[in-house]
Amino acid sequence: MTVTYDKYYQTVNLFGEPYPELITFFTEYPIKGKVLDLGCGQGRDAIALARLGYSVTGIDNSKVGIDQMNQIGQQENLNLIGLVDDIYTFDRFNEFDIILIDSMFHFAKKDKEKEIALIKKIVSDIKNGSIVVVCIQNTGDKVEILTQALDLEKSHTQLANKEFKYIFEDNESGHKSETDYRMIVIEKQHEIQKAPKT
Repeated sequence: MTVTYDKYYQTVNLFGEPYPELITFFTEYPIKGKVLDLGCGQGRDAIALARLGYSVTGIDNSKVGIDQMNQIGQQENLNLIGLVDDIYTFDRFNEFDIILIDSMFHFAKKDKEKEIALIKKIVSDIKNGSIVVVCIQNTGDKVEILTQALDLEKSHTQLANKEFKYIFEDNESGHKSETDYRMIVIEKQHEIQKAPKT
């Protein structure tokens, strides 16, 4: 099967460096646990987090991107593994301490229901105390849809809600763009059981 990004990933490190805001959060986060990077591409985030001491599993449907990431992981002897897989059929979220979803969701009409369902599944399946880190374009109603899907009213603690700008530069074409982004981090809390009425 030909994957769209296989073609784009012929350009090594296509999207450049990770967001500084994301790296700051992970640098300061006290628990260097197991990270699942969904839609990891060429490993822009996964490689950086493995270098910080995290155990990282990256999943993407682009074999080209995964092969590039695994090669760097092996060369640097990082605790990093990349798997070619479909994020929508993956079902081992409870094995991880941190789920990272960077620029994966756009909530376009044809994908909106599927993306919301996946977010709800992740939050439902992860262990208490695990965190979900989402970076998303802060355009239209994307952030509002995301926060509803994360169900922030429920028993979750919000660890971060940060606005920043992502600047993309294509060296070959000279194209440069700036996009408003939001990083939202939640921690799943134990649900409080109501005592039965006597």
